[in-house]
Amino acid sequence: MSTDVGIDVPTGRRGWTILSALAALRPRQWTKNLLVFAGIVFAAKLGDPVRWLEAIACFVAYCAASSAAYLVNDVRDIDADRAHPIKRRRPIASGELDPRMALVLAVALGVTSLGLVIPLGLGSVALLLLFVSLQASYTLSLKHVVLVDVFAIAALFVIRASAGAVAVDVPISPWLYLCTGLLALFLALGKRRAELVLVESRETPGRRVLEGYTLPLIDQLVTIVAAATIAAYALYTFTARDSSTLMATIPFVVFGIFRYLLLLHRHQAGEEPEQVLLRDVPILAAVVLWGVACAAILVFD
Repeated sequence: MSTDVGIDVPTGRRGWTILSALAALRPRQWTKNLLVFAGIVFAAKLGDPVRWLEAIACFVAYCAASSAAYLVNDVRDIDADRAHPIKRRRPIASGELDPRMALVLAVALGVTSLGLVIPLGLGSVALLLLFVSLQASYTLSLKHVVLVDVFAIAALFVIRASAGAVAVDVPISPWLYLCTGLLALFLALGKRRAELVLVESRETPGRRVLEGYTLPLIDQLVTIVAAATIAAYALYTFTARDSSTLMATIPFVVFGIFRYLLLLHRHQAGEEPEQVLLRDVPILAAVVLWGVACAAILVFD
């Protein structure tokens, strides 16, 4: 049996297994937490080993907190997931991981994440608690409210970026927070579009919030947010105090967004944004080149 996170787990077995537990943590989605490294990169502190240790601790903490939230979400949505053509393969929905053990693991991960950020200071603790609270609110109710659901997802990304900056004690331009929120909103809307297409094409049940969306509406919102993201990033590079040379990275951002739009409309991708990031070579190349270019400009310019 193959789960939706790309990990094979044995069939016909219930309860606790290492592979099913690992799959339930959704390791592919840990890529979202790479945002915590934005602080150390854009503050040009790449040569500071202490700050790197702090950033890594923050990254691990948010991976643990995110996975705890996924476990709780999957336990809560077990019946709905079993009716979904893709989500039914998740370990909890398929019966490979016992819900009670999943909740025990979620608590352990939550405690671990808190233990990792305590040495980073009260600011880091406060942001983690805010992250967990928003995740819980999203799981319990916000994900069922039209528009609020995608804004909540965007807010979670902004918290990640903020946490990374606070953990290493460096300031970040407000423009980057705006760009992060807009890009996350773009991806969240793309995810809703892909889910809506799946529901309509296969006539399968989907999440309740999809009843409040239509394809024309989502397409308009995606276009607006994509344009706003590009404009915000361009304005940031034009006004960056560190180096105006950052404007040379704009083509990577534009290409990445255009490529994602292409995949969204031509190949109906987007239901799992992290899979697009990891599997689509052009987007992956654009992200890597953007990261390398930003680091080089901020360090050497």
